[in-house]
Amino acid sequence: MSDLVHITIDGKSIQAEKGRNLVQVAKENGIFIPSLCYYEHIEPPLGTCRVCTSKINGKYAPACTEKVREGLTVEVNTPDLNDTRKALVEMMFAEGNHICPACEKSGNCDLQHMGYELGISNTRFQHLFKDRLIDFNPQRMIMEHNRCIKCLRCVVDVKTDEGKTVFNYQNRGNETYVGIDYEQEAKLTEEQAVNAMHICPTGAIIVRGVSLSAPFGERKFDMESVQENFNKKKPGLRKREPVMSKKIVATVSLAGCFGCHMSLLDIDTELLDMVELVSFDKSPLTDFKHFTSRCHLGIIEGGVCNSENIETLRKFREQCDILVSLGECAIWGGLPSMRNSIPLSECLEEAYLNSATSEAGAHVVPYHEDLPKILDRVYACNEIVKIDYHIPGCPPDANHIWKTVKNILWGEEYSILYSEFKYD
Repeated sequence: MSDLVHITIDGKSIQAEKGRNLVQVAKENGIFIPSLCYYEHIEPPLGTCRVCTSKINGKYAPACTEKVREGLTVEVNTPDLNDTRKALVEMMFAEGNHICPACEKSGNCDLQHMGYELGISNTRFQHLFKDRLIDFNPQRMIMEHNRCIKCLRCVVDVKTDEGKTVFNYQNRGNETYVGIDYEQEAKLTEEQAVNAMHICPTGAIIVRGVSLSAPFGERKFDMESVQENFNKKKPGLRKREPVMSKKIVATVSLAGCFGCHMSLLDIDTELLDMVELVSFDKSPLTDFKHFTSRCHLGIIEGGVCNSENIETLRKFREQCDILVSLGECAIWGGLPSMRNSIPLSECLEEAYLNSATSEAGAHVVPYHEDLPKILDRVYACNEIVKIDYHIPGCPPDANHIWKTVKNILWGEEYSILYSEFKYD
């Protein structure tokens, strides 16, 4: 008969089999402990990402390395612990170039999934935009070092039929990266190579010719949260009594594609109700070039890539009581920020001198005093002015946008569905 012990998690008394993994026991009892490096069949657990950090018998430690024993007392969901976990995941996003809309693994990515589960709409850390080499040398794989979070899963779990490791840590400290033994990689079967791609929690390991692409709704992390109370979360938005007076809203598109504005209009017939409650001032939707009055809400699409963007954004901050960054480009740079790891001079040369569409003999980078000056990189809006709220997505779901806007303007209660809270 199993040796049963009694433990306590967040005040809940639980009976479990002695020696079992704490993360698994918590999961079976409806308590979510997030993790990126934990994989059920890897023993001993890796304990590298620290996202599962909990307070265990009064001390902070990774839950994935803890075995259940008699009298174990665990705290999981406290404000400090939840904030620490969010900070860890935010740092992973900021330290690597995780551009979800351009990533092969979007929708099947564990890091992206943890961002959703923790309700991360923006990072408190400036993105580094490192330019790490992409390794195209392996026969079957591409190693995208800009996406690797060094979780150790592939190093420990991916082996040839002879038991030889394929991945390995190289260098030390901040220069550590995951290298590939090309000789051993060539010995992997197709199934083993695909397995390596699947156990990677990000899109760092991609197998040539094997696509993870699928329509929205059919990807692993599209529709259902692993937390029962996900839809009850209202991250960072205030509660107050609804006052349904008409509000003035301004919008603008900076360094973006205008897709967020299109999503803004995708509430379909509900738009007819909104026009009774919202009056648009300066906006591409009205074609007003200047503010005609002070606005209750300003909605910003796109990042900041030139001097005109800076001027426009500062004017919105002056004229709007509340400012919202809408979409990934506004929140941290998004797709336009793909140029941030490349010197500006090289970007301009490629666009105007080396482009296939350049006219013969037109070897000039445009410059005129009337042209906005291009910045050294694309900046997030909150690096230029104070932003009050962030709505992630590329573009954000229309329902997500309007639920948030109605809460901000009128205090209306809302619930963001897991399927609406996305980065791509």
